[in-house]
Amino acid sequence: MKILDAPEIRKVDAYTIENEPIKSIDLMERAARQCFLSIKKRLKSRQRVMLFCGMGNNGGDGLAIARMLAGTGHEVEVYKVLHATQASTDFLINEKRLEKVRRAKLFELDKYSVLPEIEKNDLVIDALFGSGLNRPLKGLPAKVVQHINASGAVVVAIDLPSGLFCEDNRGNDPQSIIRADYTLTFQLPKLSFLLPGNDRYVGHWEVLDIGLHPEAIQQAETKNYLLDVNGIKSFYHPRRKFSHKGHYGHALLLAGSYGKAGAAILAGHAALRTGVGLLTAHLPAGLVPIMQACLPEAMCTADEGHSIITHPGDVSKFDAIAIGPGIGKDTQTANAFKLLIQNSTTPLLIDADGLNLLAENPTWMSFLPGGSILTPHPKEFERLAGKYNDDFERLEIARAFALKYQVYLVLKGAHTMIVTPDGKTYFNTTGNPGMATGGSGDVLTGIILGWLAQGYAPLQSALMGVYLHGLAGDMAASRMGFEGMLAGDIIFHLPKAIKRIFY
Repeated sequence: MKILDAPEIRKVDAYTIENEPIKSIDLMERAARQCFLSIKKRLKSRQRVMLFCGMGNNGGDGLAIARMLAGTGHEVEVYKVLHATQASTDFLINEKRLEKVRRAKLFELDKYSVLPEIEKNDLVIDALFGSGLNRPLKGLPAKVVQHINASGAVVVAIDLPSGLFCEDNRGNDPQSIIRADYTLTFQLPKLSFLLPGNDRYVGHWEVLDIGLHPEAIQQAETKNYLLDVNGIKSFYHPRRKFSHKGHYGHALLLAGSYGKAGAAILAGHAALRTGVGLLTAHLPAGLVPIMQACLPEAMCTADEGHSIITHPGDVSKFDAIAIGPGIGKDTQTANAFKLLIQNSTTPLLIDADGLNLLAENPTWMSFLPGGSILTPHPKEFERLAGKYNDDFERLEIARAFALKYQVYLVLKGAHTMIVTPDGKTYFNTTGNPGMATGGSGDVLTGIILGWLAQGYAPLQSALMGVYLHGLAGDMAASRMGFEGMLAGDIIFHLPKAIKRIFY
C-alpha cells in the first residue's frame, strides 16, 4: 500500500472527482459516512459529542459527521472555529444541511470567545485541519487544540490530528498538535503516522476506504509503502512435490560466544523453522555441544577459539550467510569478520555485534557485498550512521546510508522500516510491544537468513522476514499477553504464521 504526501493526495482527490466522476461534496459525504460508521462503534449511550470544525474541507467532513451522528439520536455540539475570513464551498453546503438537524447545536468560536467546558466522559471529534496544513498552529486554533488536549476526554481525529503535518514535523510546535486517541484517515496512511515520535498525537489509527480512484493511486509517485500481507504473498514460491533439501538452500550462521549461546540457538532455530534446507552454525568450540543438544537439526563447525569466533572458515559453499548474534567484539572476532567480508561473494546478513564491529571499523562498510542486509535497532543504527535529532532525520540518514553503501537497512522497532538502496522505504504493519524482549532480534536474523538461503532476493527476504516475524509475535501475544512473551514464543508461532499467509 502506498503512502502519499499531501500534494499527491490532492492529485488523487482531484482525479477521482474528475474521472469517477463525482462531485466534491459527494466525495466528502462518502468520507464522512465511513468516519460516522467507525465512530458509532465507540459511542456510549447518551455520551455527549463535541465536534470542533475548521473552515476548510476537514471542517466540512466534521459537519457531515455531526449531521449523521445527530440522526442517530445523539446530542451533538458543533463548534465552528473562526480562524479564516471565508469557509470552503463544501463546508458552507454542509453547514446549511446541519442547520436543519434538530439534535445538532451549532456554535461559533472567535478569539474573544470563552471556550466550552469539556468533560472527561465526552467524545471530542477533531475536524479542525487535515492534510493540507504546512505551518504550526497559532492564535485561536492553537488555543482550541491546547484546550482539547487538557480536557482528558477521548479524542477522535479526522484524517490527521490537527496541527500535525503529513510528513516532516521538524519545526512544528508540539504544544499545538491534537493528541488523539484515535485517528480516522482516508484511503491511505500518512508518513507521519509511522514515525515513533508522533505516536502520542496519532494514537490508534485506521485507514478508511472512501473509494478514491484506483488508477490515480496506481499512478501516484512515492517512495514510501506500507507493508501488508498482499505485499509479501506475491513473492512466495510453493514447494514442489519432488523437491528435496538441496532445493531450499544451505545457510551459514556465525554466532555465539561464551555466555551467549542462546543467541545462536534462537537464530538457528528460526532459520530452520523458516524452511531452510540445511543450516550450518559456525560456533566457538565450547558452544558446539550446547547447539547440538538444543538444535539437533543444525550442523555445526567448531571454531579454533573455545569461547569466541576467530576465523570464518570456508564460506564458498553456502547460499546465504549471517553473522552477528552474540559474537561479541573481541579483536580476533573482528578479524574473522573482516575476513568474511573479504571472502564473501554473496550478500551478507549482519546483526547485533556484527553491526557494532562495523561501527567501530567504518571503512569496512565500503567493502560489503552489494545487497547486504543490516538489521540495527535504534542505538545500533546511531552508532553506524551518526546521531539524529528526530525520526524524520533518521529516515533521511537511513536513505542516504543505504544508497551510499548499496545495502538494505532493517531499522527495528514499532513499524520496522526496510530501507532500500534506491531510496524506497517499507513500513511494517505487524508486531507488538511484547516483542520488546531479549532474543527477538536474533529470531528476526534467523528468519531473514532462512528466506535468503532459499533463493529469495535480499529485499524479498527482508520484507517477508519482518512481516512474518511480527505476525508470529502477534499470534504469540494473542495467547500469552505482552509481558510473558519470550523470543522463543515467536519461533513457536512462526510456522503457523507462514501457514496463515501462504497456504
